[in-house]
Amino acid sequence: MSKKETVIIGSGPGGYVSAIRAAQLGQKVTIIEKTYIGGTCLNVGCIPSKAIITAAHAFHNAKNSEIFGVQTGSAQIDLEKTQDWKENQVVKRLTGGVESLLKKNKVEIIRGTASFKDNKHLMVTKEDGSTEELEFQQAVISTGTAPIELAEVPFGEKVIDTTGGLGLRKAPESLVIVGGGYVGSQLAGAFSNLGVKVTILEKESHILHFFDEDMSKMVEKNYAKKGIEVITSVNIKSTKETADDVAITYEKDGKEETITSSAVLVSAGRKPYTKGLNLEEIGVEMLENGRIKVSDSLQTSVEGIYAIGDVAPGPAFAHKASYEGKIVAEVIAGQNPALEEEILPIAVYTEPELATVGISAAAAKKSDRNLKISKFPLAGNGRALSLNQTEGFVRLITDQDNDNALVGAQIAGVGAPDIISEVGFAIKNGMNAEDISLTVHAHPTVAESIMDASELALGMPIHM
Repeated sequence: MSKKETVIIGSGPGGYVSAIRAAQLGQKVTIIEKTYIGGTCLNVGCIPSKAIITAAHAFHNAKNSEIFGVQTGSAQIDLEKTQDWKENQVVKRLTGGVESLLKKNKVEIIRGTASFKDNKHLMVTKEDGSTEELEFQQAVISTGTAPIELAEVPFGEKVIDTTGGLGLRKAPESLVIVGGGYVGSQLAGAFSNLGVKVTILEKESHILHFFDEDMSKMVEKNYAKKGIEVITSVNIKSTKETADDVAITYEKDGKEETITSSAVLVSAGRKPYTKGLNLEEIGVEMLENGRIKVSDSLQTSVEGIYAIGDVAPGPAFAHKASYEGKIVAEVIAGQNPALEEEILPIAVYTEPELATVGISAAAAKKSDRNLKISKFPLAGNGRALSLNQTEGFVRLITDQDNDNALVGAQIAGVGAPDIISEVGFAIKNGMNAEDISLTVHAHPTVAESIMDASELALGMPIHM
């Protein structure tokens, strides 16, 4: 039996960040990974999806840049080469870099599958089939999620999950995406830009339902212009896959309809992956949604065992997992960090791009607080005009009873995911609209719109 100080199960954005930070704080760390370093995000999620989205944009822009005076003739895309670039120049470089960082921080890497024997011992089945027992002082569960398979849309040769969709080396003629969440909606735009006829089937009343409705409706309207059909409020009944295509029957407004496509991509969410960990048997309390119950310090109901990321309560985002990874490493090191996830940003690379942080506009309108909503259109931003991407806005939520303190923001448009952090920083540090307005922003930048929105909040707009 091998004795370890801190063992982390899973090397995704939560696990590897936690391992490195714990090592920096003096812990002797072992990380157990059964599939690939970097987890879903780096290998088959966040990163490869953005690579495909970027390649699809490049292809679409090559065919549609006449407004700039650019004429490219007959543009073509070789998806085989796109996939090779994604795998070799993006994914492998990142995952290789993460593994190198783990080794440089003297984190021991064990390739295998872990299962708790009791509250101080783990059994690890390694790649060669051998089994090793580990004794630990602290353990961190960071095993992420697995795709949800719908009984009405079982996976098959032409019915694939998002991993399969990101690995396609030939674009289908048509594609039905089941689920209009952040992954399904992003991939809808990407495949449409690749020339695929895309249809989204969404059970909610609108796609991207975790954003304010005016933002999701903006994406729906833009997708309609691109030829993407968005069908909402549907109840899928059955799926029939043949050698040639896939037919999905769904119910909408009490009427059954059937749609046929070359392939179906199921993006109906993900479920916490805790299979085989033996958690309940050792006394770890679980929640109804399959996640692990944790305290404010991310400790489970069993002392010394922690859970972070997608297996813990809250939204399943890589940056949340990384943030919690740092927090739990500090807790284990004897520090007392504050968990502040109410200012967690959310960002998607749809068309237009969307981002939000803090209080939403919908919540602000319902609030009893004296909150002001200030919205500046990107049509008034020089950089957006020069990019020919003026669709969108910056919206700030300020507390008028607290010196116009920033409490929330929504950004729709080019660069939204990249500039939302400025507002998140301001909210976290108790800044107000005047602090933003007095901060000199480089010109011309899309981020200037945040300054313009702050001046609007103060009742002294320059560019509106």
